[in-house]
Amino acid sequence: MTETNIILQAKGITKRFPGVLANDKVDFSLKKGEIHGLLGENGAGKTTLMNILYGLYNQDEGEMLVNGKTVQIDNPKDSISLGIGMVHQHFMLIPVFTVAENIMLGYESTKHGILDRKGVSAKVKELSHQFGLDVDPEALVGQLSVGIQQRVEIVKTLYREAEILILDEPTAVLTPQEADELFAIMRGLTERGVSIIFITHKLKEVLGIAERITVMRSGRVVGTVIPAEVDEAKLASLMVGREVILKVKKGKAKAKGEVLKVENLHVLDDRGLETVHNVSFKVREGEILGIAGVQGNGQTQLAEALTGLRKTESGRVTLAGKDITGKSPRPIIETGLAHIPEDRHRHGLVLGYSVADNMVLCTYYLPPFAKHLVLNQDAVDANAQTLIEEYDVRTPSPFVPTAKLSGGNQQKVIVARELSRDVKLLIASQPTRGLDVGSIEYIHKEIVQMRDRGLGVLLISAELDEIMALSDRIAVMYSGKIVTTIDAKDATREQLGLWMAGSQSN
Repeated sequence: MTETNIILQAKGITKRFPGVLANDKVDFSLKKGEIHGLLGENGAGKTTLMNILYGLYNQDEGEMLVNGKTVQIDNPKDSISLGIGMVHQHFMLIPVFTVAENIMLGYESTKHGILDRKGVSAKVKELSHQFGLDVDPEALVGQLSVGIQQRVEIVKTLYREAEILILDEPTAVLTPQEADELFAIMRGLTERGVSIIFITHKLKEVLGIAERITVMRSGRVVGTVIPAEVDEAKLASLMVGREVILKVKKGKAKAKGEVLKVENLHVLDDRGLETVHNVSFKVREGEILGIAGVQGNGQTQLAEALTGLRKTESGRVTLAGKDITGKSPRPIIETGLAHIPEDRHRHGLVLGYSVADNMVLCTYYLPPFAKHLVLNQDAVDANAQTLIEEYDVRTPSPFVPTAKLSGGNQQKVIVARELSRDVKLLIASQPTRGLDVGSIEYIHKEIVQMRDRGLGVLLISAELDEIMALSDRIAVMYSGKIVTTIDAKDATREQLGLWMAGSQSN
């Protein structure tokens, strides 16, 4: 690699936080016109490195070079002035503004003291056409699909003359078809000289799109590889430091009687809008029913209604033959529900409580953990010791606050608590969100084991690969409705993607 084609270089970047060495002498380079994948577990240091590059943090040691010159990046404005743009996983757009208004925000163009909306619209139209992005500058952002909103974010960086583009988990909210369109756009951008850092946890995608892949582990770079010379298993091993079984192993489902029945369910969101519309389905013992869909199509409100976290407007929910419609979480739990919630911090854990106390949140008032109103702390602690060992929770002790654990180990605390009880149905909502490949492997194995023990499993996930790997049947949710239900063995990514995007044809 010659020095002349390197547009960005990080040399010996070190960043410390209290008690944590987030980046440890990290070296990284980006060539002009390349797509460079950046992989690593949670806490590996990827985000810290990118935040330093984008001016959100300052490094303690090391230097950054842009076009061969050492630069000081103190804030995002410095970064943008150097031609660096970042598209965050959660878009920074205002729904009630037009595309052009969002793009000029913070970089307003005026003519005779008045906002030059017409001039900006013309420039946006020209840029989007030039780079194959094709967005309507006059459209309201709130009325655009997620895929088009992402294009708006990319055009926004190009409008600010970015030559280096950081894409943070860009396919997390896209259908397979939208992801393919994004990859075509990325290739088109590099053909025009834009350089791209592609942060993802999807091994198949990074192997298909990147020219080089850098893997980080525990704050250090453990290798930079060329996709042709590695496979998914090798990348996973580099990320985790051990062999990882990526393929979900499961036999044929032995489905029996009905454990969950949902009939004509209607649910409102926090704004009072109906986000679950006339939904009906069944889950049987010994099967996994996966609900696929792009995030934001009512899955969150559906899960909350089934678990007692949100009131239903109408309809009926039956668990193990008992009507649980509109009941609060405790009686639903006592009927036989285990729940891995979408937001583990908000609904799954009390972060200030110890690991031991979190492991009895569903049963602390029952023997042997309590007698009348008195908590038996010895029983609570003994329970935690058993579950920590059985579920491989990596914690210094049962008395550590769960806030101190990694995301993967926090999820294991929830799984241990929920699945160690006598339950009939597991609702797993986005169970591997934000987890590394090692933790994902573990969670998938536990879900399959629950199915094989005869539990019914309702899996709700925005990750289509996860739905296809785990499910026995797949229901697709779009705009608050179940648009189809299909046997997993008959499902294809392409057809599921069409249904997820709103195509109702079977």
